[in-house]
Amino acid sequence: RREHCGPLRVQRDLYPEGADTCHSIIVHPPGGIAGGDTLTLNAHLGESSAALLTTPGAAKWYRSSGLAARQTLNFTIGPSAALEWLPQESIVFNGADAQMHTLVHLAERSVYIGWEILCLGRQASGEQFSQGGLRFNTEVWKLGERLWVEQARLAGGDALLHSPIGLAGRAVCATLIAAGCEIDNATLAACRAVAPVENTLPGITRLPSVLIARCIGDSGEEARNYFARLWTVLRPALRQRAAQLPRIWAT
Repeated sequence: RREHCGPLRVQRDLYPEGADTCHSIIVHPPGGIAGGDTLTLNAHLGESSAALLTTPGAAKWYRSSGLAARQTLNFTIGPSAALEWLPQESIVFNGADAQMHTLVHLAERSVYIGWEILCLGRQASGEQFSQGGLRFNTEVWKLGERLWVEQARLAGGDALLHSPIGLAGRAVCATLIAAGCEIDNATLAACRAVAPVENTLPGITRLPSVLIARCIGDSGEEARNYFARLWTVLRPALRQRAAQLPRIWAT
């Protein structure tokens, strides 16, 4: 069952892995998010259900004339359910005012794997992120206990973008979260053995019931490819299912 209001919508459900996992493509036909736009995506997974959500292409956050653009993701994952949020990259144009908020609620034995890949400026056209701002907040809860929270604010042209303790001059920063169950030593070692592409700097941290993987680099596609390889390790460990890439990525 699906419902939409406005241009944001869900395409037809697909079952490339069989009936156990529903693949859905989230489409925003205008192609970009402008100042003043507000997008909200709510997904509620029932007990023992499984869904993989992705997007058909990169999201574009356009230059703002003064109003902020907002995106809110609310994910509620029922007992023994699994949600995978694997969007393609988000391109934040120079001068954009972007605000992103993600809230995940886990139940008993439920699993969440999700990532966000941010490209600051349109690098292919030589654009730098010298103006505007980006704010994002991510929270993961399980049975009333907060497992993870992160808040960040990046300003266009800020020294942090070039600092070695920040983005070190890289235009792409990405975060993957796997939450809901403990990551064993073998899975952690296998994730750390996944080699990133050249010029991409990775880092992986294990916390109670959460694994955080990060990378910074110069290509959103390379960051997504690195995360996809991590996903092929994490999915069998957390869901006991081999990874199967969404078909839309190959079009």
